[in-house]
Amino acid sequence: MTFQILKSHIYLPNGIQEASMLALHNHNIIIAQHCLICYTSPMDNEQIKEMLLKIENTELDFTVVMTGKESTRVNGLYKPETREILLHNKNFKTDNQLIYTAIHEYTHHLINEEKIAESAGVPFKAGRVHNAEFWGRFHELLQKAEEMGIYTLNIDDYPELKELTEKIRRDYIEVDGKLMQEFGKLLSQAHALCEKENIRYEDYLDRVLCLPRTSARDITRVGMVPVNPALGFDNMKKVAALKKADERQSAEEQILAGKAPDTVRELMKKKANKDDPRTKLEKEKNRLEKTIEALQQRLQYVEESLENL
Repeated sequence: MTFQILKSHIYLPNGIQEASMLALHNHNIIIAQHCLICYTSPMDNEQIKEMLLKIENTELDFTVVMTGKESTRVNGLYKPETREILLHNKNFKTDNQLIYTAIHEYTHHLINEEKIAESAGVPFKAGRVHNAEFWGRFHELLQKAEEMGIYTLNIDDYPELKELTEKIRRDYIEVDGKLMQEFGKLLSQAHALCEKENIRYEDYLDRVLCLPRTSARDITRVGMVPVNPALGFDNMKKVAALKKADERQSAEEQILAGKAPDTVRELMKKKANKDDPRTKLEKEKNRLEKTIEALQQRLQYVEESLENL
């Protein structure tokens, strides 16, 4: 890590007119007292590109550009039309932060490459780009980068953060999971009592508990399916939704081992869906044809209504 001096003389509020002398040893800058400094990455654009290609190769060429700017909105940006990865490098304080964002934007590029291949070279126009597919792929790349020693996320180096993390997991995430399991069992009992007394359970949820039906469904499933509460409620919902017991166990083990939930979910989807690109496109074509037909019928209705006004 290297630093660049912005000012050698600083006028400070306490009346000190000049920053203290700097001592330079082995290219590391030691600040004796007060001085303004700015992080500068030792990597250039090509070196960042080479690093990304080491993590995962691509046949679709791209460029990396450090903008030399600071942005309050985004740390980076991917432009699919020009295949540019833009990094606002003045947003970062360490190489690790820059690498994280570079991998994030590179994930967009890799997904863009796949979509172009699936559409036989037709440029892909994305909808919502930060979907489950994206986060699953991104976390896979982060894990590869960690295994290669390119990126690191090691809270063991920060005792205060490690202690707080253990407290959050033990006293909040797991406790919340246990409470929601009990909640689910109580909802099941309420459902049975509604049936017994000939009360519509949906009306009971809507106007007595004032609980959204989808929430009630998820909570009830968590109470009925054995899932480790250490996962936390959100992850318990995802695991409990898996139909097969061995899939639930596999997903549970992966999440507890530190894999991101979106990554686990995408792996499960890939395992379940082994369709080749042609089959996937044919399914999408059928869906689109049905949608177009429904829209055409609606358009015809609107046009006829307008004529009759």
